[in-house]
Amino acid sequence: MQHALTLAKKAGAQNEVPVGAVVVLNNEIIGEGYNQPITTHDPTAHAEIIALRDAAQKIQNYRLTDAILYVTLEPCTMCIGALIHARIKRLVFGALDPKTGAVASQFHLLESQRFNHRIEWEGGCLAEECGDILKKFFTNRRYNINNVQGNEN
Repeated sequence: MQHALTLAKKAGAQNEVPVGAVVVLNNEIIGEGYNQPITTHDPTAHAEIIALRDAAQKIQNYRLTDAILYVTLEPCTMCIGALIHARIKRLVFGALDPKTGAVASQFHLLESQRFNHRIEWEGGCLAEECGDILKKFFTNRRYNINNVQGNEN
């Protein structure tokens, strides 16, 4: 999760929502990513999706069975779908996402019996540190927007 936090900070430095993710197989990072939808003009460029793509390319297989995905923020519905299709074994996330979280906050997709694959999951790993990065990012964003608007008057 520490490396995912480093990646989240990289996203924030690029003015992207600071979320980072890594895919681990046999105690080795095989994929990594951070949020890039603004930079890449790609609505699917979430940290999890980029990390899954990176890992799949590295092992030359879109099935990532036995792999663990660590991500700093609870995944959204799109990312949960990708994790299921990739056959990720386990998901570990940091902060809850009260607006769009699809594991424990808004939706409970991993509890659905309709999917043909089950993912073990754990939330709250370094939750405070993961949440602080997001809070600082959005506080700075609001401050900068307010200052620009204030200067225009």
